[in-house]
Amino acid sequence: MRELAAILAVTLVTTATLAVGVFGLRVSRTTSDFFVASRRVGPFLNASAISGEYLSAASFLGVAGLVLLRGVDMLWYPIGWTAGYLLLLVFVAAPLRRSGAYTLPDFAEFRVESKGARQVASWLVCLIGALYLVPQFQGAGLTLSALTGSPTWVGAALVATVVLVNVVAGGMRSITLVQAFQYWIKLCALLVPALVLWLAWRGDGSPTRHLHAADWVEPLQGPHATYLTYSLIIATFLGTMGLPHVVVRFYTNHDGRSARRTTVAVLAMLSLFYLLPTAYGALGRIYASDLVASGRTDRVVLIIPDRILGGSGGTVLTALLGAGAFAAFLSTSSGLVVSISGVLSQDVLGKRFDGVTGFRLGSVLATSGAMLLTFGTQGLPVAHAVELAFAVAASTFCPLLLLGIWWRGLTARGAIAGMVGGGILSGSAVLAVMVGVSAPGWAGAVLAQPALLTVPVALAVMVAVSVADRARVPAHVGRAMVRLHLPEAVEVDRGSFEPSKDRPRASAT
Repeated sequence: MRELAAILAVTLVTTATLAVGVFGLRVSRTTSDFFVASRRVGPFLNASAISGEYLSAASFLGVAGLVLLRGVDMLWYPIGWTAGYLLLLVFVAAPLRRSGAYTLPDFAEFRVESKGARQVASWLVCLIGALYLVPQFQGAGLTLSALTGSPTWVGAALVATVVLVNVVAGGMRSITLVQAFQYWIKLCALLVPALVLWLAWRGDGSPTRHLHAADWVEPLQGPHATYLTYSLIIATFLGTMGLPHVVVRFYTNHDGRSARRTTVAVLAMLSLFYLLPTAYGALGRIYASDLVASGRTDRVVLIIPDRILGGSGGTVLTALLGAGAFAAFLSTSSGLVVSISGVLSQDVLGKRFDGVTGFRLGSVLATSGAMLLTFGTQGLPVAHAVELAFAVAASTFCPLLLLGIWWRGLTARGAIAGMVGGGILSGSAVLAVMVGVSAPGWAGAVLAQPALLTVPVALAVMVAVSVADRARVPAHVGRAMVRLHLPEAVEVDRGSFEPSKDRPRASAT
């Protein structure tokens, strides 16, 4: 009965996702539809799509698992992932939309007038996207295995297939509708069971066993806890603005004002959602603390209904949570594949393919590569695996965006040196952890959470090289800064930027 209900729930979510994607296909006709939905997405729809895309396996399953495992220290994950949008709102959202670019490599080329910076940014998009896709596929395999007992590769293959069909069929226009739909599925899938389980907990006399252990409720416990916590904060606060699949969504807004309104709505939606995984982690500490010893804490959201209710009620709630988890995997994976495909089609596959054909081929390559990496990496807690991708984004694109938008002195050599340096340092640490490499003492702490070291290094290198290379400040930096900072309604000569011959002209308005 339990397996049948789970299969039915996953099937319904998958079918609904494909149906919404097919509808999106009917309105996706141009290259601009595939890449940026023709820049016609309204703030509420875009905010729902961003939230649906952003709330990944780490948010749906991983946060609750880490709260169960390590307590209050892990609350920095949802806080950081939400607060990152506040920094995005203040420093990046509107100027980035005004740049007229389609992707982060487009922005790099526009700002420092360098093909080399564009190529480095392109490879970093592929690296970050692949690192982020791996935990989505791992989480899908874990979820389907927990619900039905199937091999873990089945869930990963199912999500990869559905995502590939949707992305290839309709591109960004289709995926926007799918991701907005999936945010509300995920919210309801967590909220309804949480309310039922809370009432059951109250009816059970509101027990608080296992909640008062010192290692769970007191912050900054354990070796190198202070370093690990602040490194996590840096990665999550600054990494958000450097995630390619997040940033590309702001190009779909009509103008800078819409981009800001979208970001405010995202903050509200994420704040509401992240209350729920924390509650599941606390309930897991009361009713499923044995999962800590078994190393299966990522499954707590799927297991807790049976522990509290049992019977048919537990089965129904578990199936609903399984459906929400699959919506999380599908929406985030879709956004990642779109962002990687856009870069592959423009900067890797070359002129042999036109815009839409290259985009579709890039989708196949991105999905296949991430599947291979999934099967070749060591199992990590899902939330930690995602945080490692944030560390790379914070060490590469965050410095590029902050300095590129707010400092006239950034040069091409400085941008390249900073991205390469930050990418090598953070990427090496992340890949080492993913394949199971460990080290004792401080070396192990830096490998586990590299951002506190790698982000300042990347910023310092970018600034130092640019200062030493000040004679090569881009010739049109003044026009670029005007384009980034003046509202679209102000009539001045902003210049033009053509990111690709295969794409429609990207105007400032």
